[in-house]
Amino acid sequence: MSVGTSSGPGAGDLRQGSASGPGELAGLGIDPDLLPDGLVVADEHGRVVCFNAAAERITAVPAAEALGQRLDKALPLEDLEGRRWWQVTDPYGGLAIRRRQPERNLLLPGGREVLVSAQYVRTEPTGPVHRVVVSLRDTEARRRTERSHAELIATVAHELRSPLTSVKGFTATLLAKWERFTDDQKRLMLETVDADADRVTRLIAELLDISRIDSGRLEVRRQPVDIGAAVGRHIQAYVAAGQTADRFLLRIEQPLPMLWADPDKIDQVLSNLLENAVRHGEGTVTIDVTPSASPREGEDIGTSVTVSDEGSGIPEESMNRVFTRFWRGSKRGGTGLGLYIVKGIVEAHGGTITVGRAPEGGAEFRFTLPVAAPAYLA
Repeated sequence: MSVGTSSGPGAGDLRQGSASGPGELAGLGIDPDLLPDGLVVADEHGRVVCFNAAAERITAVPAAEALGQRLDKALPLEDLEGRRWWQVTDPYGGLAIRRRQPERNLLLPGGREVLVSAQYVRTEPTGPVHRVVVSLRDTEARRRTERSHAELIATVAHELRSPLTSVKGFTATLLAKWERFTDDQKRLMLETVDADADRVTRLIAELLDISRIDSGRLEVRRQPVDIGAAVGRHIQAYVAAGQTADRFLLRIEQPLPMLWADPDKIDQVLSNLLENAVRHGEGTVTIDVTPSASPREGEDIGTSVTVSDEGSGIPEESMNRVFTRFWRGSKRGGTGLGLYIVKGIVEAHGGTITVGRAPEGGAEFRFTLPVAAPAYLA
């Protein structure tokens, strides 16, 4: 073990069960080294009596060096303004009513950032501090989240710039030179503006969907949904837009169970999956709607929809990234957020979605929804 308790002053009390100490953890059968966060405990004299493996990893300080040292020497933390943290907070000499220090970003020597919180353990409500228990967390996960948010902002800003530039250009031209254009030219410009405005609206809707998915606030308003008819409407829209009718093959296995879902969100899922198949796939796009085992415990049956094409498919090494943000496959275009939103919607319904290789060699997306219940009973 790289970590233990000091034999210095106060260590015996700690092993006998003081709050939040390694002795108490040992009494519960938990080794401090197994904790995912760094754990540093100082006794009533301010000397370190516990320094676990995660604390070693985060601080790059060996436990053997830290044990027995004063807390401010073992953990020489500074705030982002360069002030010595333990001198500022003064855990042993500050207000007697303080119980803790909330988590905040602090700096280790060398400028490495860590998340630090502290608990002050007192034997009496306003008595002297008996133990200082410090939790340390690496900031890498938070930095990854911040990078993801920054990438999202940059992507959406980039995608918004093109249609807004077009809208601004056409409207400015029409306002300045309205009389010079024929009616056909005006109509063409206004149709372009209208299409670009729709694109901006879709981007904003995607951004709102991601916000709701990430915060767990995506609402599902369940109603009876005829999934076969919903797929049929999407196929008819593609045919009306110029696709040949024989590009699509819809197979529905009857009888299907009654499905309660949010029709607008299911339309969004179908729209994304069919658009991917039409735009990035080749050959016939096959949609199979079948009854299947429910993904939700306590229900025997659900409904599955499989969308497959005959294109080159998705490379095996990319399969595990398909439903992540910004995945675009081999072709550029779009925000790369559609499949991330699809997965969020399906899971909000209690369903599952998978990706694989179709029998014809293309991509195959399959989502399964539980039968569920009306919104007022859910």
